[in-house]
Amino acid sequence: MDPKAVKSDLVPILDFGSQYTHLITRRIRSLSVFSLCISGTSPLSTITSLNPKVVILSGGPHSVHADNSPSFADGFVEWAQSNGVFVLGICYGLHLLVQRLGGEVRVGEKQEYGRMEIEVEKSCGILGGKVGDRQVVWMSHGDEAATLPNGFEVVARSQQGAVAAVEDKYRRFFGLQYHPEVTHSPEGMETLRSFLFEVCGVNAGWKMEDVMDEEIKVINNMVGPDDHVICALSGGVDSTVAATLVHKAIGDRLHCVFVDNGLLRYKERERVMETFERDLHLPVTCVDVTEQFLSKLKGVVDPELKRKIIGKEFICVFDAFAKELENNLGKKPVFFVQGTLYPDVIESCPPPGTGRTHSHTIKSHHNVGGLPKDMKLKLIEPLKLLFKDEVLQLGRILTVPYSFLKRHPFPGPGLAVRVLGDVTEGNALDTLRQVDEIFIQLIKDAGIYDSIWQAFAVFLPVKSVGVQGDQRTHSHVVALRAVTSQDGMTAD
Repeated sequence: MDPKAVKSDLVPILDFGSQYTHLITRRIRSLSVFSLCISGTSPLSTITSLNPKVVILSGGPHSVHADNSPSFADGFVEWAQSNGVFVLGICYGLHLLVQRLGGEVRVGEKQEYGRMEIEVEKSCGILGGKVGDRQVVWMSHGDEAATLPNGFEVVARSQQGAVAAVEDKYRRFFGLQYHPEVTHSPEGMETLRSFLFEVCGVNAGWKMEDVMDEEIKVINNMVGPDDHVICALSGGVDSTVAATLVHKAIGDRLHCVFVDNGLLRYKERERVMETFERDLHLPVTCVDVTEQFLSKLKGVVDPELKRKIIGKEFICVFDAFAKELENNLGKKPVFFVQGTLYPDVIESCPPPGTGRTHSHTIKSHHNVGGLPKDMKLKLIEPLKLLFKDEVLQLGRILTVPYSFLKRHPFPGPGLAVRVLGDVTEGNALDTLRQVDEIFIQLIKDAGIYDSIWQAFAVFLPVKSVGVQGDQRTHSHVVALRAVTSQDGMTAD
């Protein structure tokens, strides 16, 4: 998807490392305005190439006083002023604006964290409302704006007297000390909506139907008329929607493979293959490589090592599939489809200002990092700018069955990371499959499956005593988890 082809004004977020940055992106998209998250230290040319009407500076864990604290590119302020671009700084972003424009930021006498009440001191564009109006917001800052640059006015303060909101209407610069994007700021969404539409006059024209049409154009322009494409289907929503979209674009020149690696859920293979063939009419080859995977995992207990082994074996399987396809077609497949999502890309990017080229490893992501060079396949990632709930919207438009779209996510390494220990030891995998099936069925029977984002069982490497019938037992323990989330970025 080309951001320049989007039928709405684009709002880039300059990311300075806040844990909430990507919530800003998501909240803005929910208002039918396209938003992207880019590095806060991006070159000015990267920002200007997007031709934005509004730029938002995110929060971050840094202090503007610290050595090597990240900042926007030289010339950004002058470019924004001369082009009439609105700029909103949030938390650290506010501090950057104040400091770079000649004001003073200092360590706050009373640092503010958590819920805090603020009061409007001046009727303004960024907050609206009347003088004296109050609202509860979510604060998370140690520094504060002590002296504002020329042209700025304080429009709201916290209960402790700290600056909570500022603006320079003439130069179109605005700042919030708190986080409007989090649900702990109940009026935050209304503040963002009012700022974008009433203050900045942003055009809200972003629709998922347009995303689908644009992506099909991109795929058709990328894939030659005689090129063939392979796709690894995991049975999950992401890869299925990606494959369905590519199939809509190029038809049966798409060749899908579903790998049964012995780490799937109860009757997973039979269930997903039926959906692929009966409902989606996707050309899918099923490959059973259970023995290959489990033999490599024998004796392995470290979850990160499991992921790497599984990733390597998957590549071997895909490579063999590509070579077999080449023999059958008489020509090599050129492209490889992945269901990479925006959060996958985000997880794999380093936080600005860390001085690292990579972030701390949350996990080795199965969808990011590319393919081995010797495979020589070009990537197609039609979902890489979409969040999970947006992929679900796209799936509905593509008529992927509702029951399939509502399936809970399943990790790329499968049950290998839900067995905490050696997956080949005893009957851990079979026990876990049965427990998971019973757990999920009970949730469905209770009518709460669709309101839960992920529910699953975990096989623990511990034993506990109990009583079964009239006998004392000493056996393994399983844990049950259920998690709610709207977008796969934050969860309860």
